[in-house]
Amino acid sequence: MVLIDTHCHLFSSEYADLPGVLHRARGKGVVAAVAPGVSPATNLRLLELARAHPGAVWPCFGFHPEHLFLTEEDFQMVCAQVREHRAALVGLGEVGLPHYSLADTPDVKATAEAGRRRLRHLLGLAAELDLAVTLHAPHEAAAETFGLLREAGVARAVFHWHKAPEETTRRILEAGYLISVTPEVCYRERDRQLVKEAPLDRLLLESDGPWPYEGEFSGMTTEPWMVALAAQAVARIKGVAVGEVADQTTRNAARLFGLDLSRLPAPRGGR
Repeated sequence: MVLIDTHCHLFSSEYADLPGVLHRARGKGVVAAVAPGVSPATNLRLLELARAHPGAVWPCFGFHPEHLFLTEEDFQMVCAQVREHRAALVGLGEVGLPHYSLADTPDVKATAEAGRRRLRHLLGLAAELDLAVTLHAPHEAAAETFGLLREAGVARAVFHWHKAPEETTRRILEAGYLISVTPEVCYRERDRQLVKEAPLDRLLLESDGPWPYEGEFSGMTTEPWMVALAAQAVARIKGVAVGEVADQTTRNAARLFGLDLSRLPAPRGGR
C-alpha cells in the first residue's frame, strides 16, 4: 500500500526530527508528502527539505491568506519566488481568501478586497505557469474561490480540508477539481458524509500537520502517517478495500501535482 499525504506543513518546528517523521510515515505506507508553504521564508525552507529528501518531500510555494501580518512586500516576494523556482515546484499553495481572520481585522472590506486581488494574481500565475493550486477555501469562501478559479482558467486544483455547502461542493466536483479530507474523517460526520458523496477519483488524503485533532487523536502530534488512518476510514465509508483507496488517491495526487511515481520511496518493508 502506497499513500501520499497531500498537505503537510513540513517546515514546522514540530517536525524538527523530519527523518524520524518520514520514517514513521513509511512504516504505515505513507511514502511522500506534498508540502505547502505559507510565506517567503517557509517556501525557501521547503526547497531545502525537498533537496534533502528527494521523492519524499514535494514542495509548493504559497502565501497564506489568513496570515494578515504578511505584507505586500512579502506577497511580491512570493510571486517572484514562484517564477524563479518553478522547475522545482509541484504546485502553488497554500493560497486562498481570508475567512477566519476577517473577524479580527478593523477593516473587513479592505482586507477582503486585498485578499481577492492577491488571489486573482496568484491564480493567474498558476494558469500561466501550469501549476496545480492548493486552496484554503473554507465554508462560504469556497463559492467565491471557485468562481475566481474558473475565471483564471486554472486547470488543476484541490480544495484542501474541504468544508463547504453541498451545492458548492457539487460544482467543484463537476468542474473536475479535487477535494481532500483529513483524519477528521475518522470521527466527524460532516467529513464522512462528504466522502459518501464524492467520487473516489476526486478525493485526496491529507494530514494538514501539525494541526491538532480531537477524538482518538487528541493530544497527539499530527504527522503524515495518520493519512493511513484516514484511508482506512474512507475505505469503510465507501465499502471498498483500503488498497483501492490507497491506489486511487495516490493516482489522483500524481495526476494533480504531476508527480513521478517512480521517484517515490518504497514503504518500510518493501512495496
